[in-house]
Amino acid sequence: MSKGQPAKIFSRIGSVLHSIRFRLVLWFSAILALVLVTFSAFIYINQSRDFRGEAEFGLERKMATLELTLTVTPSGIMVPSGVLQDTDVLVFLDASGQVLASHGPLPAQEAISLAARARQENEQGRNGRDGSVSWVQGSNSAHTSYMFVTVPLQIGLGQTGLAILGSPADPYGLVARLRLELAAGCLATLLVALLGGYWLADRAMRPVHTITQAARSIGETDLSRRLNLKGRDELAELANTFDGMLGRLQAAFERQRQFVADASHELRTPLTIVTLETSRALASPRKSEEYRKALATIRSENEFMTALVNDLLTLARMDAGQAPIQRQPVDLSDVALDTIERLGPLAARNGVQLEAGDLPETRILGDRQRLVQMVSNLVDNAIKYAAGQDKKVSIETGVSGDSAWVRVSDNGPGIAPEHLPHLFDRFYRIDQSRTRGDEDGGGSKSPGGSGLGLSIVQWIVHSHGGEIKVDSQPGAGTTFVATFQAAAPREFLAQN
Repeated sequence: MSKGQPAKIFSRIGSVLHSIRFRLVLWFSAILALVLVTFSAFIYINQSRDFRGEAEFGLERKMATLELTLTVTPSGIMVPSGVLQDTDVLVFLDASGQVLASHGPLPAQEAISLAARARQENEQGRNGRDGSVSWVQGSNSAHTSYMFVTVPLQIGLGQTGLAILGSPADPYGLVARLRLELAAGCLATLLVALLGGYWLADRAMRPVHTITQAARSIGETDLSRRLNLKGRDELAELANTFDGMLGRLQAAFERQRQFVADASHELRTPLTIVTLETSRALASPRKSEEYRKALATIRSENEFMTALVNDLLTLARMDAGQAPIQRQPVDLSDVALDTIERLGPLAARNGVQLEAGDLPETRILGDRQRLVQMVSNLVDNAIKYAAGQDKKVSIETGVSGDSAWVRVSDNGPGIAPEHLPHLFDRFYRIDQSRTRGDEDGGGSKSPGGSGLGLSIVQWIVHSHGGEIKVDSQPGAGTTFVATFQAAAPREFLAQN
């Protein structure tokens, strides 16, 4: 045996002793042992009482028979044959406690001791039929326990004494056998309980071992493993919860990797453009118009990167819970008007007619700054994708029952149905091959943007307890509708 093997053995034993399955078996065995000992003690006490009662009853019957048939003479006791067994003891005492006569396997010294005990028991009380008193006492000569019964007896004219009749308390060893059987039964039951309990506990805890092994083998780069445990018990529920957690972690890591990859891709293009423009401007002396054009390009790319970084920071704060919502009375119609005023010049520069539809008073409790950001992102997105000779974007607000809504519509090219479920994903583009500033087949540029605006919109709507939907058909334009819980008049006045 190598030097390390004893350490491994002790380590293995220590792990078993400290395991949950061992503690479960130990507690189960302790409770079972307590139940078995209590039950065995109850059986033993009751059976011993029954055996003693039967022995006492038999002695009383023998004593009743002897009172009618035996003869006491100065020379001894005349006992009819067949009444007493060879192991039975019969002693007669006079009123002073002296032994008058004795019969059976009892030495004279023990007869004297028995006489003293009989007088003591007889003086303490009577507990049997016809004033008899019974007790159990060991015999040194016979090496067994005897059941004795004493009965007052008329010895002669005017003389009374005590008759002491004894018989082995357990001649067939039933009590000792019962005690041995109960002890053996308890030990055998406990042994089976220990082995079977450990096997059952090991089987029951096997899913926990599987979960532990799976958790150890799962790394940041591999979250695809699942337990897929079948069943309807608590451990199966735990395994299913663990699988669900792994699924969420895998999705989160995939989103993170995709987020980093998309952010790197988005930043790489403007950085490349800035590097190229700078290198070209510094390569040789150029005219002032060419320097101005290069600086304008660099500024445009810088503005794009600034907006992208700001959106990334916004989303990071939102994900970290560091962008709390301040709920104050807000009128969505005022938010819509502010957005129209702010983005009107942008719409005009892009040849888009920005219209205000029906804007009734639409009151909710929310964060005005976030709501302005939400509507601005929707309108900015609509301006980018508005198309045709008569490009239009409209904003409307309203109340339907207990819901307040704001709607932004455009008459752009619309969105194919397969893209609608992914519109609010970060960095998602309908045409993945078209990036900012790329030329399409018709020579026009694709709409610019970071691909984060709609993700921010969705977060703002959900953080207000609202819901956002999009309705679009190719060639029929796109409509975004954000719905919120309308503020009751008393809530609105209370906040004011």
